[in-house]
Amino acid sequence: MIEARGLTKRYAETTAVSDLSFDVRSGQVTGFLGPNGSGKSTTMRLIMGLDRPDSGQVTLNGRVYRDLPWPLREVGALLEARAIHPGRSAFDHLWALAQTNGISRARVTAVLDQVGLGAVAHKRAGKFSLGMGQRLGIAGALLGDPGVLLFDEPINGLDPEGIRWVRHLLRGLAAEGRTVFVSSHLMSEMALTADQLVVIGRGRLISEMPVAEFIACNSRQFVRVRTSKTPESTALTEALAAVGAQIVDDDGAMCVTGLCAAEIGELAASVGVTLHELSPQMASLEDAFMELTRDSVEFHVHEAADDPVLFDGDRPVPADRRPPEKDRRASVPR
Repeated sequence: MIEARGLTKRYAETTAVSDLSFDVRSGQVTGFLGPNGSGKSTTMRLIMGLDRPDSGQVTLNGRVYRDLPWPLREVGALLEARAIHPGRSAFDHLWALAQTNGISRARVTAVLDQVGLGAVAHKRAGKFSLGMGQRLGIAGALLGDPGVLLFDEPINGLDPEGIRWVRHLLRGLAAEGRTVFVSSHLMSEMALTADQLVVIGRGRLISEMPVAEFIACNSRQFVRVRTSKTPESTALTEALAAVGAQIVDDDGAMCVTGLCAAEIGELAASVGVTLHELSPQMASLEDAFMELTRDSVEFHVHEAADDPVLFDGDRPVPADRRPPEKDRRASVPR
């Protein structure tokens, strides 16, 4: 289990993390979400003891990282996949790590096979593709067979098969009772992988709850209703309005809020209307995330003009503070 209490970290005049508290429990995948610059990477560095908080504390199974006698056997992390010596082979990279924590050569071979790199174990890691580098980083996290695992953007550079493999790997590790904490900007994948979410913005906690509850609480849900004939549609519209439901037309269908599907079905039956469609519509995790973090995004783009203007909150960003044009797409969540 990971327990963060009152974490604050400043760099000069910038507060990267501010009074941040959350729990990551064992037996489930906890997704770590936030816009660019929200403090996710800083938080993971604080967990791993790579940075020291100005105040607050984070513990792993009740102890801070620096007090763990065999850290690789208790905590595994992928924070920067390319943090490897390019001249070393994949095997030698892991073997160097293994020797610091009394881990056997057999375990090195086993994790390389597990991540699909067994055939290139003795190839120079500097020649690996981005996806292969990600797999090697995951192998490093798994090396000590730890009970706590942290992954920062583990699917970067992976093809669809690799992404699916990571999804099953993370869920399998959680099913074994491990603590799995993973950050990602790919919302569709996080919706399939995570059980619980920790969402931060501008270094502060915004939300901490199960994925389904997060979507339900932070998005507009409605029921799509379609009838066969215009008179029937009119009759149902009048009946829905009479009980206070809100209706928006959508290409001949009605988008109804204020009533659940069962209530709409019963109301339609009571006025003799035949329904051809009655389908609850749930927003995506991406929709809910964008709605909740709208005010926490560091840079916004107003795209009506030929040369988009960046905004920090409601204030235009001066030209000398704007990211290079080639980086703007990466800097602005969509």
